[in-house]
Amino acid sequence: MCNAYEQHVKWVEYVKMMQALELNIPTQQTDLDLREADEIRISDMAPVMRATANDNEIALEPMSFGLPSDQPKRGPVFNFRSDGRNFSNSKRCLIPASGFFEFTGTKYPKTKHRFTLNGAPFLAIAGIWREAQGNHAASFAMLTTEPGPDIKPYHDRQVVVLKPDDWAAWVYLTKPEAELLRPLPEGSLAAETIRKGTE
Repeated sequence: MCNAYEQHVKWVEYVKMMQALELNIPTQQTDLDLREADEIRISDMAPVMRATANDNEIALEPMSFGLPSDQPKRGPVFNFRSDGRNFSNSKRCLIPASGFFEFTGTKYPKTKHRFTLNGAPFLAIAGIWREAQGNHAASFAMLTTEPGPDIKPYHDRQVVVLKPDDWAAWVYLTKPEAELLRPLPEGSLAAETIRKGTE
């Protein structure tokens, strides 16, 4: 499953997209809140988009990639199955990314594939987040679903990539989960092999 993604979203693109979607950004936010990274991996800090306390703005907040597990001796939960679940009482978020990675092959290093959203400067992955607790920072996990036609040749699950028109619907849950947490139609995602691995 997706355990890494890249974040090279430019601030000007982010602001333009949010304005086009009529989503408010807190006035104090700047490009410093949208940290760029070639690869964000489990336990890394990364910006997440979430509703503010007064629910009329979507703010960027740094969080740790991976929810602390409730089970001892288990690592962070970074992918969370969405199938058949109710998220009305969950803290919902969007994970901005310029692309995400999937890996194929059985030997290390595996072949690395990069996926981007066609027709958009960046994408957002549906997620859930938790407040900071004890020595754990606020954290997030990506939601997963059955693979769509663009991902099926590479993996048997996929992260939920939301169409920009559905970003607010996920954050504020104004549409049924089943309508939002599903794969996009064929041709929505572009795949590029960026590293050939050992067969």
